[in-house]
Amino acid sequence: MNTNIIRQTPATSRKCLPWNPRNCSLRLPLRHVFATVATTFAIASFLPTLKASDQIPGAPQKRPIVIRNATLHTISGDIMENASLLFQDGKITAMGVNIAFPGDAETMDANGQHVYPGLMDSYSSIGLIEIDSIRASIDTTETGNLNPNVRAAVAFNPDSEAIPVARSNGVLSSVIVPNGGLVAGRSAVMMLDGWTWEGMTIKADVGMVVTWPRFAATRSRFQREAAEPNNDSDRLGPMHELLREVKAYTVARKSAPQDQPIDLRLEAMRPVVEGKMPMMVMANSVKQIQTAIAFAKQYELKMILVGGADAMHCVNLIKEAKVPVVVSSTYRLPTRHDAAYDEAYALPAELQASGIPFCIAGDGRFGASNVRNLPYHAASAVAFGLTQEQALRAITLSPAEIFGVSEQMGSLSVGKDATIIVTDGNILETPTQVLKAFIQGRAVDLSSKHTQLNDKYTAKYKQ
Repeated sequence: MNTNIIRQTPATSRKCLPWNPRNCSLRLPLRHVFATVATTFAIASFLPTLKASDQIPGAPQKRPIVIRNATLHTISGDIMENASLLFQDGKITAMGVNIAFPGDAETMDANGQHVYPGLMDSYSSIGLIEIDSIRASIDTTETGNLNPNVRAAVAFNPDSEAIPVARSNGVLSSVIVPNGGLVAGRSAVMMLDGWTWEGMTIKADVGMVVTWPRFAATRSRFQREAAEPNNDSDRLGPMHELLREVKAYTVARKSAPQDQPIDLRLEAMRPVVEGKMPMMVMANSVKQIQTAIAFAKQYELKMILVGGADAMHCVNLIKEAKVPVVVSSTYRLPTRHDAAYDEAYALPAELQASGIPFCIAGDGRFGASNVRNLPYHAASAVAFGLTQEQALRAITLSPAEIFGVSEQMGSLSVGKDATIIVTDGNILETPTQVLKAFIQGRAVDLSSKHTQLNDKYTAKYKQ
């Protein structure tokens, strides 16, 4: 994806351009030349700040590692006190109070420490945005309104400075999503350590991201006075047309593939129409949720609801449609004038009580930079009705189940990836520090821009 859009200039202002295509000559006053040179040097001086992170990705696990005398938070089962966990070749091979382990195993005494599966953010732009205020570092949005062919994984930046920051607080994987337009493209589950986007991809194309149109509850006064019809139905026109095109294209490809050329845009939508890939629908209001579920039902599509601020006003509908919910954030204001002050904080507990599958994401302002706050989004929900075990599940196993990677990650279980964190306390509490982290058995560097600045200014005040 490329957000550096070339803007078309009207013909009437063409004489103002520094490059005139009619005579291929430069038409630029001398003072503008000096200004352009100065700007070029200013940009060049800024570029070094957009460098790669200094952390070296972890090396493949070479020998067995056993963590002893720890509290194991399995998520899928009971908490194990004073237990050990053994992993080798990147997989968990044994867990329990008394387990046998190879003589050449590296032993870690975790007395008084806790072991959790790596936390998983379920909706973020990490790796796609470096600095929110600098357009050149934002790679989330493609031009146009319908872009199902866009793949977020391909645009993922393995060297983003935001990745080590998130990793240092226990977030070891994330669902990264494109945005912009009606159909933004395909999301992916990425691990937050590695050399290349290919090597960091856990599962590509886990959902087609759709930003559902907003609908007016009633027609405006101006519409009534002008006797204009409400055009809410027209807002979904492009989606209906796209689905019809995909179905016709699929039939043509199956019946006569040699006569039907491949269309990448329609080809990308085929897994959605065939029920192999869900739509990740960003919707918050009651009418958005209702129309999105009705649309998915009409075309027999799988759906994941993202945001869902008004989900509790559509409980029966969501349960009947078996739609899981990604609570995009608990750190947000209420979306309705008549909503309770604790609407966002209480939503996860209400979904839990209603039996609706859900997970919690850390989306919000400066989302890529603040993925590190994911455990505290879950902790806020604990203060408003969730148990700690339910909150932990909402940022580990539940997102893994919703996005189809639970056989590989999300809990401490024999046979799953050794993607784990070791902490000195409860990961939901802000004083807790992540002491060690492993992704598929690889020891991960927990330093970051934040720790480097801390070391720098600690040294300053010691001098």
